[in-house]
Amino acid sequence: MALVLCAGCAKKEDVQAKREEEFRQLLTGARLAGRFSITGRPEVREDSYKISSVTKLAGGIWTINAEIPRKSGPVTLPVPVRVEWAGDTPVMQLTDATLPGMGTFTARILFYKDKTGKGHYAGFWWGGDHGGEMFGVVERH
Repeated sequence: MALVLCAGCAKKEDVQAKREEEFRQLLTGARLAGRFSITGRPEVREDSYKISSVTKLAGGIWTINAEIPRKSGPVTLPVPVRVEWAGDTPVMQLTDATLPGMGTFTARILFYKDKTGKGHYAGFWWGGDHGGEMFGVVERH
């Protein structure tokens, strides 16, 4: 009986390891191309982030090396995020994280790969005294 339970546990670990590798592959060398809104304002603006690499660390923490747009020009930063799983769906969490030269941000962004293999993202962000929604597709760059 114990051997059957352990075999089941190993399969769960293998499935999760595969999900994590697929998530890393989805984002490494990708561009998040989409739109964002600011709560209370009617306009939706274009948004884009280039991701050069993704590394899983201990305790559910990942480092996302991303080029982040700014008014003064893009900046590339290692962004530490927590990734939690809603079943097979990764949810990236950033909570009151200070990004150098940019301020403090909170975000919850989920990622999903559709049946054609195209990646999508959607979520909520908050920075300073305002926040909103963001959504788009994951493109190779």
